[in-house]
Amino acid sequence: MRRQHFINFFQIASLVMLLVAVALLAAVTTMHFAIHGAEVQVPSLKGMTVAEARSQTSGLRLNLDVDNRYYSGDVAAGHILSQSPVPGTVVRREWRVRVAESLGPQKVEVPETVGLDERVASLRLRREGLEAGVTVRLPWGKAAEGTVLAQDPPAHAQGIARPSIDLLVAAPSDDAPDGFVMPDLTGLPVVTAQAELARVGIQPARPQYVDVPMAPIGKGNALPVMPVRPGSVTAQQPAAGMRVAPGDLVKLTVAK
Repeated sequence: MRRQHFINFFQIASLVMLLVAVALLAAVTTMHFAIHGAEVQVPSLKGMTVAEARSQTSGLRLNLDVDNRYYSGDVAAGHILSQSPVPGTVVRREWRVRVAESLGPQKVEVPETVGLDERVASLRLRREGLEAGVTVRLPWGKAAEGTVLAQDPPAHAQGIARPSIDLLVAAPSDDAPDGFVMPDLTGLPVVTAQAELARVGIQPARPQYVDVPMAPIGKGNALPVMPVRPGSVTAQQPAAGMRVAPGDLVKLTVAK
């Protein structure tokens, strides 16, 4: 009798354990489908129109943002140039997919804004289908406050990538600059380059010295290439014309 009770207890316990295992398996399966059901692969959007890309991402419950617009001679205006994340990336639904839209080939000429008031320069750019990009203010007592001192790309530039023009604008002499435009230092002695940077408040990093191969001697009617002087700057980071924020370090590569 006792043995029969033990067998019945064992059978009941086994049944309970089986039911628990089935319940756990069902929970894990439900969780798996819940998690993976909320995930989706990012589709390839390159070459689509923005409307087509928006329709496709909306169907997958993804959000599409047009982050940038660039000129392109290869991709028609209004079509997608690039995207982030890349196609095939698995993301959760409601993820934000950022794309760059083509403006087609550049058809506008970059106007001259140097010497103009900042607001007048912005109006001239907009009239040409362009826009003011990054505006850097530099204390400069030789020009009226708000006067454009330099622009990038320069006037009449061809093949520009973006429809925005960065401006360097004069600020009062006692203002603290909010940035600088990187000068071209290549070819200068490193001490001169460092002095130029220090003069406008840019902090140079420790120079990196590299070996420079001997320039080849010209053949036939070709003129000989002048050798690189030891101690002269051969490269710089950021490049000339780029914006340098206060506190940024400028890296100089110098010939040994």
